[in-house]
Amino acid sequence: MSTGTPSVLFVCVHNAGRSQMAAGWLRSLAGDAVEVRSAGSLPGDRVNPAAVEAMAEAGIDITDQRPKVLTTEAVEASDVVITMGCGDACPVFPGKRYLDWALEDPAGKGVESVRPIRDEIERRVRGLLAELQVDPLARP
Repeated sequence: MSTGTPSVLFVCVHNAGRSQMAAGWLRSLAGDAVEVRSAGSLPGDRVNPAAVEAMAEAGIDITDQRPKVLTTEAVEASDVVITMGCGDACPVFPGKRYLDWALEDPAGKGVESVRPIRDEIERRVRGLLAELQVDPLARP
């Protein structure tokens, strides 16, 4: 890890569901204590509406987020890179910590099916915060 603020990059194929929800959770729970990025190997046109709705139910607004293309620069600038089904598309650099979170893809699913994915992402993000030694912010 760098000596400053830790940075985390969440990567999935379309950057429209899992990685957007994970980034939303981390921003909400860590505030400015962690730099948060997300990207996709083949970004979609928009964030999955069911993911937006599921996150809104948890009090987290991700309506302003847009899918972004995965760049070498984003990986280089991150301490921890968390992949979520992007296969070998993510470049590997020495000194980075890589985690693969096997999570169901919410693409094409309704909000009822996205809620358990959202909740599992929250659990994993809270575990990541503990590993980074960052106390989660109090949530309403």
